[in-house]
Amino acid sequence: MRVTHRFHPLFGRQLEFVKRRKNWNCDRVYVCDEGGALVSLPAEWTDVVAEDPFVVLAAGRAPFHVAGLLELSDLVARLSSGGAHGVMEITP
Repeated sequence: MRVTHRFHPLFGRQLEFVKRRKNWNCDRVYVCDEGGALVSLPAEWTDVVAEDPFVVLAAGRAPFHVAGLLELSDLVARLSSGGAHGVMEITP
């Protein structure tokens, strides 16, 4: 198994696969690192999960999905209008 998340310290390294498991609704992969310690990683950060077809076809030209950008835009609009629950404006 190989770590594919480019910002992870183990990026590109081949690690010994131990187990894949769902923990609290998160897909996790358990591997042994170079020192033999058991390490847990999100399965999406490894080659255990197939690459997202959008990411493959975009080839670095479009780093975001349209659905993700629309969700972010909605969140920014709600935060800007004060519609977020539990968020208050801090005044000096």
